[in-house]
Formats: sequence, C-alpha cells, structure tokens
Amino acid sequence: MKFVTEEVLEGHARATRRGAIEGTLAGLALSVPASFALHRRWAYYRSLPITIKVLGVVLVAAPAFAVQAERRGVEFDKSQWTGIEKEELDREQSEIVARWGDMSVTQRIGDWASRHRYELFFGCWAGSMAVSWMLLRGNKTQSFSQKIVQARVYAQGITLVSLLGGVSLLHMQSRNKVKEDPSAHSWARLLEETPIDSRTPGVKAAIHA
Repeated sequence: MKFVTEEVLEGHARATRRGAIEGTLAGLALSVPASFALHRRWAYYRSLPITIKVLGVVLVAAPAFAVQAERRGVEFDKSQWTGIEKEELDREQSEIVARWGDMSVTQRIGDWASRHRYELFFGCWAGSMAVSWMLLRGNKTQSFSQKIVQARVYAQGITLVSLLGGVSLLHMQSRNKVKEDPSAHSWARLLEETPIDSRTPGVKAAIHA
C-alpha cells in the first residue's frame, strides 16, 4: 500500500490547477466568440443587458472549469496506482465493461442515466430554461424580469419532474439488481492475494486477532 506524501498532494494540486486553467480557457474560447457572433448577427441579443451576456459566458466556462479540473485530478490519481491495488482496480474495470456488454439497450440507457444523473438534471434545467425563454420572449405584455421569472418557474417544474423520474429509475434499478457489486468485497480478494510478508503490522494483527 502506498501512503500519500506531500509530493503526491502537491502533484495532485498541480494537475487540478492545470485542468482548471485548461477548462477555463476552453470554455472562454467557445463562449466568448459565440457571444460576439450573436451580438453581431442577432438584434435581440444586442438588446440584452451586459449582465445576461456575461452570465451566458459564465454558464459555459464554469462547468468546463470544474469538469476539466476533476478530470486532471482523477488522471493523476490513476497514474499513482501501483502493484496489486492497480491490478485490482483494473480487474474491477474489466468486470464493469463485461457486464455492460451483457446489458440490453434499455439497461444500458438506464445505467448511463443513473451514472450521469446530475449532468442530466443540470442539462434538463438549462435546456428547459432556454426553451421557456424562447417561447416567452415574444410576449409583449410582460417585462424582461417577468419573463425571466416565469421561464425559471417553468424550468424548475420540468426539472422537478425529471428529478422524480430519476429517483424512480434508481428505485427500479435497486429492486431489479441481481448481481453483486464487484467492488463490495474487493478488499477481501485483495487481502487474499497479498503476500503475508508484505502486509503491514496492523493488518497482520487484525488477521490473527
């Protein structure tokens, strides 16, 4: 077992900072030119307050910042895996891939949705907010702030429905799950395959207790 050192922590921090910079630059490289293009070609976009335009840029750059920072951190963690721990994690990943291959299309969709439910909830909220705004922007009887509030209410309602659907999906999966999680007892298999001489004194004492 490899203990975390100051060098490892610093390396993880550097990788995370690198990912944060990459994500921010990528998000800005996408959102800023898009904002300028909309400003040049769409009269309605030019009439929007600068705060709304900045918010649009932030809504693209902020998720890119967070996602890429986490990706770089995870990549660094995986690069530190060595020995039997790495073999066990690789074996668990192979079992997950094999189980995915045995699933039907419906099961794959459900499994993917359950593992990416937070991204789906956020995407559903953002998409419903955009669609609601597109439908309400032509209403001449409401002010800009009233349209924003109404679009947000619609988006919250749609997101609540999707949230309830996600909870129902997780409940159905937990009831229909017949295979045991391969990582549930991976520690026991890892202990069996670890030579006794290489175990730490604490582990040896726990085994013989």
